[in-house]
Amino acid sequence: MAKYNPQQIETKWQSYWEAQKTFKTGEDKSKPKYYCLDMFPYPSGAGLHVGHPEGYTATDIICRYKRAQGFNVLHPMGWDAFGLPAEQYAIQTGTHPAITTKKNCDNFRRQIKRLGLSYDWDKEINTTDPKYYKWTQWIFTRLYNTWFDEALQKGRPIAELPIPADVEAKGTAEIRKYKDSKRLAYYADAQVWWCKHCKIVCANEEVLNDGSHEKCGTKEVERRNLKQWLMRIPLYGDRLLKGLDKLDWPQGVKDMQKNWIGKSLGAEVDFAIADANGNATENKLRVYTTRCDTLFGATYMVVAPEHALVPTLTTPEQKEAVEAYVHAAALKSDLDRTELAKEKTGVFTGSYAVNPLTGSKIPVWV
Repeated sequence: MAKYNPQQIETKWQSYWEAQKTFKTGEDKSKPKYYCLDMFPYPSGAGLHVGHPEGYTATDIICRYKRAQGFNVLHPMGWDAFGLPAEQYAIQTGTHPAITTKKNCDNFRRQIKRLGLSYDWDKEINTTDPKYYKWTQWIFTRLYNTWFDEALQKGRPIAELPIPADVEAKGTAEIRKYKDSKRLAYYADAQVWWCKHCKIVCANEEVLNDGSHEKCGTKEVERRNLKQWLMRIPLYGDRLLKGLDKLDWPQGVKDMQKNWIGKSLGAEVDFAIADANGNATENKLRVYTTRCDTLFGATYMVVAPEHALVPTLTTPEQKEAVEAYVHAAALKSDLDRTELAKEKTGVFTGSYAVNPLTGSKIPVWV
């Protein structure tokens, strides 16, 4: 038997597949359809890593099997090419990100073709292509101009939003503010990792356990509230839960989805902030609880370091300690802050809340 020569045999058949468009999506309407979608990689300058072909090989086996069974198989590949790393690389090198992104995509495509994976390259997608992202922009404008009708459990055009009479009486500015509070896409503060050295937002996985930024190596990473676009996805929680019952998925996967949605039934309770004499003021802290019967035994109140009322709640005597604690918390990862095995930490704000059921004062901690 002749020795297997991959350089000769592999390149011969890969060239043939490309010239003959062997894996082009079939259009014979008498055949059943099969759509297999891989996760599109982010094309970095480092090229493919072992995790890419590990997953792509499995889907390639399925696609070849389905073609052999007579299916029209749609198996596309694309590039999730927008991202902060491309911007950061452009800043560091002075090279336009369009140039480096194209170069990276070309390299990824070459490597994937050398692996002999059966993609229909006529269906290739690149998220930096204006012909592609014009549709993501179109989707965003649809979300921005939509509100969620809870009675119908569906989105409706913002032009159809009923405006309360008291809001309408206050004029155009208040009407606009009310509409903005109902849009599915909205602009607000949200917590992000910020690298002061690179002056960019970091992904969670880019912040190492020691608090340093994986890209630049400095420890100038902290939590910040920055303005960004958010989506009112929780409004669709009930629809998502009901839809799970109709899916032919493993029960374990459906349970994970239910836990992620995390629906619970409870009540919101207002705790008034006490003045110097211990009397309730108009300032309130609202809490959510699934066990109202436990409120009788409440002995203290806790607010997150990022809570908007922390500066208001902090007395002059506690200002230095609270600010130091808030700063320290901003340097911790989500895992560090939620690790149940660790000792609880906190700082007294100097303020007290009034238990609405007992009338007793309880200290407020960060």
